[in-house]
Amino acid sequence: MSSEPPLDPPVTTSRPDLASVLERNIRALRERRRRQAEAASAEERIADAVTRFSGSMVFVYLHLVLVAGWVAINLGWLPGIPRFDRTFVILATWASVEAIFLSTFVLISQNRAARIAAGRADLDLQIGLLSEHEITRLISLLQAIAVKLEVTEANDPELAELRRDVAPEAVLDELDEDQPG
Repeated sequence: MSSEPPLDPPVTTSRPDLASVLERNIRALRERRRRQAEAASAEERIADAVTRFSGSMVFVYLHLVLVAGWVAINLGWLPGIPRFDRTFVILATWASVEAIFLSTFVLISQNRAARIAAGRADLDLQIGLLSEHEITRLISLLQAIAVKLEVTEANDPELAELRRDVAPEAVLDELDEDQPG
């Protein structure tokens, strides 16, 4: 009887063009996004909704109609409708106040997106470090096998360098030296 670990049974996928592990990962990411959306506060949901709407063409068209109507009325181009903002000061004030609020909503949404992106970047870093560690161990194992089998490439000096674990803090320190300030 062999001491090898049993192989995982083949998994069937609902999409033949995607590997089952990809389907699992996609489901996990979708579930995480759903949980993050549910965890958002009411204020964050409102800010996201306002940001989505203000970043749409419907918002642009609505403003185009409103501003064009405002201008047409206050230039006297629409007879029978009294002018109410001859100097367009009210329009300018309205636009300024709207810009203040919209920029605040956008910043709230960006801050939330930045927190989520930072979490994903941390995950990417952890997966990258784990992958690097696993590859380093595989290189050591393969080199040992190659030495045992007397494969000449086992003595390649580059392999010794590749077997060394990466020290992420050393890499970050080196990269920080390139940053101005």
